[in-house]
Amino acid sequence: MKKLICIALSLMLFISCTALAETEKPVVRLAAMTGPTAMGLVKLLDDAEKGLSENTYDFLLAGAADEISPRLIQGKLDIASIPVNLAAVLNNKTNGALTLLAVNTLGVIYIVEKGGETVSSLADLKGKTVYATGKGSTPEYNLTYLLKQAGLTVGEDVMIEWKSEPAEVVALMSQQESAVAMLPQPYVTVAQSKVENLRIALNLTHEWDALGLDSRMITSGIVVRTAFLQENPEAVAAFLKEFAASAQYANEFIPETAQLIEKLGIVKAPIAQKALPFCNIVCLTGEEMKTALASYLQVLYDLNPASVGGALPADSFYYLNEENK
Repeated sequence: MKKLICIALSLMLFISCTALAETEKPVVRLAAMTGPTAMGLVKLLDDAEKGLSENTYDFLLAGAADEISPRLIQGKLDIASIPVNLAAVLNNKTNGALTLLAVNTLGVIYIVEKGGETVSSLADLKGKTVYATGKGSTPEYNLTYLLKQAGLTVGEDVMIEWKSEPAEVVALMSQQESAVAMLPQPYVTVAQSKVENLRIALNLTHEWDALGLDSRMITSGIVVRTAFLQENPEAVAAFLKEFAASAQYANEFIPETAQLIEKLGIVKAPIAQKALPFCNIVCLTGEEMKTALASYLQVLYDLNPASVGGALPADSFYYLNEENK
């Protein structure tokens, strides 16, 4: 009898352990910066909180990229949404330790003007001081390149006063009768709610497209540690599927996404709802991702090789999944 009881208990324990193993979800340590780079993830994170996702996500919302970079390098994060030029820099720095999964945000930066209508083209910025954020990242390189195409040189024809956060720019503009700034969404919408007579003067994505280049203006991409990808290919594939659905949701269900953005602490829902149509949230993968980004990084490299880490990424940097086999 004792033997039968032991066998029964052992069988029950085996069944319980097997069931637990089958329901256990991979844990993905995920990070993004406050703003559009995180806004496309909110539905994924909400689903994960409700137990509806294939992975479990341990999420970090960072105020700046330098909060994410060391964690990626040290292996304390698995997947992160970061500026695409930083992705290239870190990939070079770590000898290919990162792989790009997707482009998740196209151009989101705008020139705004307070107290007048003196700026209607890039050429109109000559002789002006522009308050801006994003020094050393894609906003700086994008603006520098566009001004160069307009025949203007930063530091000579146009002065840029760099600030660490958009809130600093908004505060400065509110104190002046007239001012010009470069801001990303959703902070353009935040600024318009706080600064009277503030208008969008230029959409820099439109200015880029007007040049007729093969490249597209790209703000951020999603990278994975290559080691994590190799060890957890199914978890990465599940993440990509869930992110694609989340990005689509952000574009199709704006009021609902705005509520989730506020819940995550990015910006208030009314601001998010107004800003979302201007945030260019996408999910470009495979060859479409590679074509768009490789051309864009070439533009940055030609402008300043250091902006992409001194060398353009190898083909292995781009995650092509089945297309690469």
